[in-house]
Amino acid sequence: MMVSTRGRYALRLMVDIAKQGEAGVLVTMRQAAERQGLSVKYLEQLGGALVRGGVLKSIRGVSGGYYLARPAEEIRIGDVLRATEGSCMPVSCLDDESKCNRIADCEAREFWRGMGNAINDYMDSKTLADVLAEGGVR
Repeated sequence: MMVSTRGRYALRLMVDIAKQGEAGVLVTMRQAAERQGLSVKYLEQLGGALVRGGVLKSIRGVSGGYYLARPAEEIRIGDVLRATEGSCMPVSCLDDESKCNRIADCEAREFWRGMGNAINDYMDSKTLADVLAEGGVR
């Protein structure tokens, strides 16, 4: 599995918001973009996906911003990546059998399923708090 810039930047954004949120501060995308050296427009797109994914909440308006939907200890990295990357399975047929006409004859399908489960299990074993404790994201 290759994590795209969407997933990498989403995790950077979540770490940024978690750091600021420790002080109870709402974070605007402009502030996060300045700290992270990223585009405000791109972070706004990611913010929308993360809100839909249930890991961020937002308050609209002049005094608005973003904050974590749950404590950092309860936000799994898998939730962040699935909100921005979609499925994290290594082959598309595991999510949609119609994408492969060899489902019944595929000797490697269980290997791919096991690999996907290992990836998902690892992502779900780590929380945003773990990432913060391990030194952040580059």
